[in-house]
Order: sequence, then structure tokens, then C-alpha cells
Amino acid sequence: MPKFTTRTLTLTALLTALEIVLSRFLSISAWNTKIGFAFVPVVIAALLLGPVWAGIAAALADFLGAVLFPVGPYFPGFTLTAFLMGAVYGLFLYRRQSIGRILGAVAVHQLALSLLLNTLWISLLYGSPYGPLLITRLPQCALLAAVQIVVIQTIVRLLPQLRRITP
Repeated sequence: MPKFTTRTLTLTALLTALEIVLSRFLSISAWNTKIGFAFVPVVIAALLLGPVWAGIAAALADFLGAVLFPVGPYFPGFTLTAFLMGAVYGLFLYRRQSIGRILGAVAVHQLALSLLLNTLWISLLYGSPYGPLLITRLPQCALLAAVQIVVIQTIVRLLPQLRRITP
């Protein structure tokens, strides 16, 4: 884990703010569906800073976004999922990147966190039956998984340039 430095704090804050903007203003949201590119700053944090800082950035973005720009009621389960998403990307991608590690990170994120855990939170929050809700969220997760794989591969290819501009 990178040390607590001004650079780490500044980069985390910048990526947190970018995630809030992408999530709250530049994504398509319904009560049980959210499609967008808010994962990009979290992946960049994971690549540059590691799992803990990526988790912190994602959790802070979820919490601050929910407080400052609410879409619905705040639910801490989504903040937990956001932290876990950042941590998963960091665990898979921080030191080594390969197509297998990208596929693994996206699979854990989309299947375990987004599909299973977020569906549970939505079910609890809105009182919807879990099974039917899970089925309706399958296409969203499949679509986002494909998009994330392509986008993360592109970010990984640009990683040397990212490291150059963030010394």
C-alpha cells in the first residue's frame, strides 16, 4: 500500500471527485439499474494506489455522492459494495495486469458484488423479491462486464502514460 502522502491524498481526492461526477451526472440510472463509466476512476486508483486506496476512493465517492446528490435513500450496503469493488480491482490489478487478472477482477465485481450483493441491497431497500430482481439485473451485469473488460484493457495499455503524469 502506498504511504499516506500528499500525492496519494490528492490523487485519491481527484479520483473520488471524478467518480462522483461520472456516477451521479454522466450515467443512466433507474431504481434497479445503473449503467455508466464511474468504475474508471476506481480502476485508475487501483492501478496506481492499490486496493486500500481504491476502496477508500470508491467508498468515499459513494457516500459523498449519496449525501450531496441523492438519487434515492442512502443505504450503507452500497458504500460497502463500493469499497469492496475498489479493493477487488486493487487486489487483481495493482502489481500485475494481464487479461486473466482483468477477467477475474471484472467477474468478481460483476457477479459477486454487483449482481449478488447489490441486488440484495436493492431487494432489502425496496422490498422487492430477490430472485426476480436478480434475473432482471443479469443483462445489465453482462453488458457492463463486456464494457469493463475493454475499457480496463485500454487503461492498462495507457498505464505508463498515467504513471508519467502522476509522479
